[in-house]
Amino acid sequence: MNLRLSQEFEAQTVLALEPEELGRILLEKFVQLSVTDYVRRDNLANDVLQDSGYPQHLRQGVAEAVMEAWCWLEHAGLIRPQPETSAQSWHVSRRGRLLRNKSEFETYRKASLLPMQLLHPTIAQKIKAPFGRGEYDTCVFIAFREVEVTVRQAGKFLPTDIGTGLMRKAFNIESGPLTDGTAVDAEKQALSDLFAGAIGYYKNPGSHRNVVITADEAVELICLASRLIKTVELRAGNSKGVTTI
Repeated sequence: MNLRLSQEFEAQTVLALEPEELGRILLEKFVQLSVTDYVRRDNLANDVLQDSGYPQHLRQGVAEAVMEAWCWLEHAGLIRPQPETSAQSWHVSRRGRLLRNKSEFETYRKASLLPMQLLHPTIAQKIKAPFGRGEYDTCVFIAFREVEVTVRQAGKFLPTDIGTGLMRKAFNIESGPLTDGTAVDAEKQALSDLFAGAIGYYKNPGSHRNVVITADEAVELICLASRLIKTVELRAGNSKGVTTI
């Protein structure tokens, strides 16, 4: 397969692309291969190094960028070795063939931003599918709803205890069942403010109107919600009065 990137992209354009952006371009070209064709990584690099459409002094940098894009595709599972040939011969994977256009590729790429292994299991299992579909506002709402549910259960509150009022009761500096009795009052109040603010600012708006949230913002907020749930579990299970964050 002769890549001939210079026919479509100037060297500076290629060098400015992130690995996943250039990876999408490579994947589009790989998908055009027949099922019996394959790509060798070393041949691909040589194609760029010998591409007369690029200035000699920029070919090495372009080749390195192409190899970085290749590594991203490999890590994402979008390309795989040919089973009947040597491990140096590669083809598009089944997952890669499902990404038929730029929009589908971008949705997949954004889904890979979510650090599933770091999320609380309660959140992770409920937001994986909608996040993959690009429903970021829904995912944020779900994540903070789980914060509210966890606080209600841990503090043994009634179903009618909801929202910021619930948070204020749970983390009341004098009587809250989830407040840290060993902490100074300022820290108790800060924890109460953190939970009430998170529910009031990030969950409640999504209950009443459409909220536009990007993939990056959603990841950050989902991670925050996960951290809050873990904090509740630490407070609820902390029988020794040790300060937990």
